[in-house]
Amino acid sequence: MTVRENVRHRVREGAGAAAAPGVEEVVPQLEQHRVELTGYCYRMLGSAFEAEDAVQETLVRAWRGAGRFEGRSSLRTWLYTIATHVCLDSLNADKRRARPMDLSPASHADAVLPAPTAESDWVGPVPDARAVSSGGDPADVVVARETIRLAFVAALQHLPPRQRAVLILREVLAWKASETAELLGGSVASVNSALQRARATLAGAGVGAVRTAPAPAMDAEQQSLLDRYVDAFERYDLDSLTRLLHEDATLSMPPYPLWLRGHEDIRAWFLGTGIGCRGSRLLPVAANGAPGFGQYRPAEGGGHRPWALQVLEISGGRVTGICSFLDTPRLFPLFGLPLELPPERASRELPAHR
Repeated sequence: MTVRENVRHRVREGAGAAAAPGVEEVVPQLEQHRVELTGYCYRMLGSAFEAEDAVQETLVRAWRGAGRFEGRSSLRTWLYTIATHVCLDSLNADKRRARPMDLSPASHADAVLPAPTAESDWVGPVPDARAVSSGGDPADVVVARETIRLAFVAALQHLPPRQRAVLILREVLAWKASETAELLGGSVASVNSALQRARATLAGAGVGAVRTAPAPAMDAEQQSLLDRYVDAFERYDLDSLTRLLHEDATLSMPPYPLWLRGHEDIRAWFLGTGIGCRGSRLLPVAANGAPGFGQYRPAEGGGHRPWALQVLEISGGRVTGICSFLDTPRLFPLFGLPLELPPERASRELPAHR
């Protein structure tokens, strides 16, 4: 539901309609901030679905309060203030989302598949297009992409909610300490102290400073790696697939807490419990600032059905991580992926990653 539709629905229900300005007058100004606000809320909450709900609530609150906005700050700053409080209100300090490798040691390929756990336990994927604004300074786009990586967002979940907000505002969005203090209703000293503690926590989790220099775009070498990955996976040539993996590559499958590390266990998994992936087709997506694929497994009677949303981690010319999210009924529509592939459709006919 768009803000305009949401607002009109609330107007029909009598939710503050008398005091609210006209929909057509305010909504376009609010909507232009949707993508960057979604990226912010995603970093705070670790879920694309919760982030979109938080942004929707933010924009509706802004619409309802537009008559009280006196312009002492920019519209953007005001929206971030509302979004921050929406996120803080929804976060439970005793509960955080994580990746499987954050919670337990690696398992072996012969391990019994445990029962799945709740979706709310896991950091989920987000489409780049929903969380990264395409225009503006290229360096800002790079920072936006780098800071929606699964590892970075998972590391943020180690921080208490207010520290999380401080670090994102200061390190990712480059707000001044005084601006952050005003937003959070604290002092500059408290903001600087929170930032110092947040940096120390991330360093302890193995996450360095946010990169501000533009990273190279998808080059021919990386595109070749992805092409070879798709070819090996679809042919189920596990010797070729293994050669593309870093020796310490990981495989995880939320909502299952089990995860694997290394060539031997990943290969054995695909030949054992994961043998149903034989004959899969892959459709490319852009997820979490990284390449990804919608994976479709063969269906009875022909064609292919959704199985997983893969997000790849790549470093040094090798695949270092495969995170396969299995909540396809919600994730495939979010990423604009079809809910079935007819027999004649193959991923090799689709455009490459960009």
